[in-house]
Amino acid sequence: MMPSGKKRKHAATAQGAPQPPEALAAEIRPGQSIELLKELHILTRDGKLNQDSRRKLKQVYHLFQFIEKLLQELQVERAASDAPEITLADHGAGKSYLGFIIYDLFFKSHQRGRIFGIETRPELVQKSRELAARLGFERMSFLNLSVAESAHSDELPRRVDIVTALHACDTATDDAIAFGLQKQARFMVLVPCCQAEVARVLNSGKALSLSRTPLAELWRHPLHTRELGSQITNVLRCLYLEAWGYQVTVTELVGWEHSMKNELIIARYTGQKKRAAAQRLQSILEEFGLTSLLASRFRLPEGQPSMESGVEE
Repeated sequence: MMPSGKKRKHAATAQGAPQPPEALAAEIRPGQSIELLKELHILTRDGKLNQDSRRKLKQVYHLFQFIEKLLQELQVERAASDAPEITLADHGAGKSYLGFIIYDLFFKSHQRGRIFGIETRPELVQKSRELAARLGFERMSFLNLSVAESAHSDELPRRVDIVTALHACDTATDDAIAFGLQKQARFMVLVPCCQAEVARVLNSGKALSLSRTPLAELWRHPLHTRELGSQITNVLRCLYLEAWGYQVTVTELVGWEHSMKNELIIARYTGQKKRAAAQRLQSILEEFGLTSLLASRFRLPEGQPSMESGVEE
């Protein structure tokens, strides 16, 4: 009779993939490739998970839970039709932790669908390509492009279903939103980071309408300027998405103890462009002396904010 330990080892071999140690079973999603987690240096070579990697894995898994629901929704919609395959573009992909885990836990078990990882550092793009080849993740593509460049690249399809940007720095999140609008994305999942552009404008003293009021205290100290700039930036982004016809949800990615860059913005396209959102967006820009951003970051749909009647308020 085979000892129980050998039975477990034999079962794992029969399934064709190593199984997580019992101590990690509660922390690793069912079906997750242990080899992938080792290649991403989330697990050590002997299958252990240190505290730093545990935080990273928890963050990516939490984000995946939101994205998985969107993928399942798209999958149901297209199951009974000849609609194009599901496409996802991951901006500022870095080492592509998010893209690889999404592919491993969702796309790998489906016959169709493709992920595009977009990253400016060529060495990371090359490493991701090599890892995808080793793991047999054939429907993953990695492009050495900026977010802005990717919007005009022939290597991406005309339409993309889901746009993600995890900690895309400063204006790269705005570029990801612009990409999503151009590609008619059904969903955008954004975790903004290092929102410095608005803080720079505030610091230059352009909020003249508020400069002689007590509200100027909100950005008198550099730390407060940075925090206020970050808050205003994300509020403007949410209004901008609503003005373009998206329903927006804002929540935490993980607890504050894991990351200070913690705001998760999920946008779902409804097609109902909101005039009220466009008006509030323009009012905030005017109040804080940020109207120059209307010509770059926050180009409103034609006719907004004084939009024609018949558009939802």
